[in-house]
Amino acid sequence: MLAMNKFRILGIAVVTIAASIVTTSCNDKRSTGWEYAPNMYEKIAFDPDQKNPNFKDGKTAQLPPAGTTPVGFTRFDYPKTTEGYNQASIEVKSILFNTSKNIEDGKALFMTFCSPCHGKTGQGDGTVVAHGFPAPPSYSKGQSSRGGAMKDLTDGKIYHTITYGLNAMGSYASQLSPEERWKVVMYVHHLQTL
Repeated sequence: MLAMNKFRILGIAVVTIAASIVTTSCNDKRSTGWEYAPNMYEKIAFDPDQKNPNFKDGKTAQLPPAGTTPVGFTRFDYPKTTEGYNQASIEVKSILFNTSKNIEDGKALFMTFCSPCHGKTGQGDGTVVAHGFPAPPSYSKGQSSRGGAMKDLTDGKIYHTITYGLNAMGSYASQLSPEERWKVVMYVHHLQTL
C-alpha cells in the first residue's frame, strides 16, 4: 500500500510538471525563448543603404580613402592611352621569375584565352581568322599598330595590351589575374623568338 502511494505521488508530480511546462511554453507565440547571444539576433550594425549618424554626410557606405588599395588587388597605374602604353613599355617589368613552370602555365593560359585569335604559335592564324575576322599581327614577324616590330614588344607593352586591350582585342583583365597576365607575357616572349 505504501508503494502504491509513492507511485501515485510520483505520477501526480510528473503530470503537474508536464502540465506546467506545456502551459508556460504556449503563452507567447512570438517568444523564441532564451537567447544565448542576443547580438547575433539583434544586429547593431547599420545596413549600407541606411542613414548613419556616425558620419558627417550621414551615409553608411563610405568611399575608401584616396590612394588605398583593396586587399588582393594589384594596382596598374598606367592609363589606357598611347602615352600610358609607351610609359608602361619603359617602366613596367615582369614581377615573376622566368621559370619553366611559369612558361608552361603561360602556355596553358595562352592556349585558352589567346590562341583563338593569335594562333597556337602566335602567327596571327587563329580560328577566328578562318571565320572572316581580321588577322592579328604575328609575334615574330608583324608590325605593331602603335609602331615597332611585334618581336620587340616589351613586358610593359604586352601587359598593358592584355590589361586594356588594343584595336579589335578586348581587355582580358577580368579573365586573367595579374599573375596570370605575367605568365602569358613570358610565353609571348617565347613565341617572339620563333
